[in-house]
Amino acid sequence: MALSGSPPAGSADSPPPGSAGSPPPGSFARTGRGARLLGGGRSGTVISTASTIVVLGTLVAIFLLAPGAHAVEHAFFSPEHMWQSFIGNPQQGYYSVGAAIWLNIKMFIVAEILILLLALLIALVRQSVHPALFPIRILATGYVDLFRGVPLILVIFAIGLGVPALSLPVVSNQSNAVYGVTALVLSYSAYVSEVYRAGLNSVHQSQVAAARSLGLPQRQALRYVILPQAVRNIVPPLLNDFISLQKDTALVGILGTIEANKAAEIYSEQVFNFSSFTVAAILFLILTIPLARFTDRLIERDRRRRLAGAAA
Repeated sequence: MALSGSPPAGSADSPPPGSAGSPPPGSFARTGRGARLLGGGRSGTVISTASTIVVLGTLVAIFLLAPGAHAVEHAFFSPEHMWQSFIGNPQQGYYSVGAAIWLNIKMFIVAEILILLLALLIALVRQSVHPALFPIRILATGYVDLFRGVPLILVIFAIGLGVPALSLPVVSNQSNAVYGVTALVLSYSAYVSEVYRAGLNSVHQSQVAAARSLGLPQRQALRYVILPQAVRNIVPPLLNDFISLQKDTALVGILGTIEANKAAEIYSEQVFNFSSFTVAAILFLILTIPLARFTDRLIERDRRRRLAGAAA
């Protein structure tokens, strides 16, 4: 039995067999995994391949025909210097960019864990309506406004240079990497807390009412009903923030920490060649591109889930 308002099967307005629910030609909707990049079909593959060859060929031709192409190639893409900067040679006065990237990874992992916890705490405080938490809400709001407004590089300078100058026991005797991670956590927690708040606000009030009707205390309703739905809604934007976080670990090098970017800088100053920066860029791309593609998959899966829910 056809739904009311829908065209009868076999009519001129009905979609052809096997294409029910398919998007119209030229739309931005995606119907298959293979069609995501190539546009779908054999003709789409041919056109996409041809256009890719033309674009890449044009860019390569512009680079090769430029008057300073040879100088740029030697300065940024010298195979010898790229390999030497990757393996490093402390006896020559420079560090391995390949080994230094592990510090970026460790800083990223530690900062990510701390950011998730601190940002969630800030978001819950700002969402609370309890009168006793009013002064803490004011402080949390001020915290978010401060660290969202101050550039990250200034936060790194303030923490990395200011905290040691205080001469506090234990606190002022940490490594530059610790101060850098602290600055990353303080800055990114302000942004991520707003992502959490958006996720909490996206949970429909009917879900809260349903939890209360089941007799769940407010804390359990938050833990078992609201937070799981909120986190599911904000996973893609959270991953986008962490892609930026992975790149921003390079800023910790301004404190003197030998991470990948700093190691590349030291190499370029020793040999007057910038190929080490190319190596560092490639290593960061190897780290960030898989995370970016994973984020795209989550966004696409979330889009399909929402469309399926709307159709139901």
